[in-house]
Order: sequence, then C-alpha cells, then structure tokens
Amino acid sequence: MAIFGGSEKSQATAPAAGRATPTGAAALSIIGVGMTVYGDVETGGVVKIEGVVNGHVTATQQVLVAKGGEIDGDVDTKEAVLGGSVHGAVRAQERVEVQAGAVVHGDITTKRISVAEGAVLNGAIKMGEVSEAARPIPPRPLAQPTLPRPGEAIARVAVSPRASVTQ
Repeated sequence: MAIFGGSEKSQATAPAAGRATPTGAAALSIIGVGMTVYGDVETGGVVKIEGVVNGHVTATQQVLVAKGGEIDGDVDTKEAVLGGSVHGAVRAQERVEVQAGAVVHGDITTKRISVAEGAVLNGAIKMGEVSEAARPIPPRPLAQPTLPRPGEAIARVAVSPRASVTQ
C-alpha cells in the first residue's frame, strides 16, 4: 500500500520512527482501568489487568493483577503477581506473589508462593509441580456456520407457487 510514494515492502519492514521493535522480549498486553473484557484472554507474553476480566486469563510469561484489577475466572501462567482480586483458581508454573490488599477466592497451585500481610486467601494452596492434569482443557473452537453454495436453494417453498389460494 504505497500511498505516500514509498514501496509497500519498505513500509512493511521499516519500524515506525522512535519505536523499538520487540526482539525476543515478552509482549505486554494491558486491560486498562475502566475496561471490561467478557471472555477469555490469552497471550504469549505478559498481561497486566487494571480493569475487569470476566473469563479465564492465560499468559505464557506473567499475569499481573494491579490494585483495583479484577479477574472472575481461572489464571494459568508461569508467574502471577496479584494485587487486585481473583475469583477462580490460580495455576502458576513457577511462583505466585499475593500482595497486601489482594483478595483471592480460589485454589492456588504453584512451586513457590509469597503472601504479604493484609492479603486475603480463601482456598487451598498446593505447592510443588503444576501437573498437566491440573491445567484446564482449552475450549474447543465453536463450529462456524456454513453458507450455502451458490445456486443451492436457501429455503424451500412450502406451497407450490402455482397453487391458488382460495378464500
């Protein structure tokens, strides 16, 4: 798309001025204050929750729940830092940090855990390896509706168009 005289290839490969391109660094996704997400959140890097997520949160690197952030669903990650509230199970492969003022209503499974004074935990804490059996089975994708082929009748007529209607 060479709108301003440059070639399409040069525009697609050149980074924006003043912007660094990620090179192996974990990508950061943010659910900001005042934002509500209805559904599951999944990322290959780090996700920071400052708003509300009504669904499961999965991040390969880290899940950060800021003070005031809320998750109503399970958390699956390598490392979880919880400062807000979580209503669901927390499964972290390496560690979980529950900060002062955080509220967790659900089981926590991790190798290491740190709980600050003033945090609220309501659930079981399981220490050790996070087994594959403890991980949730990812939801199957929904079946996509198929559209009729061109020339294929979309609906069938219940009454022949030649039939006369008598009253």
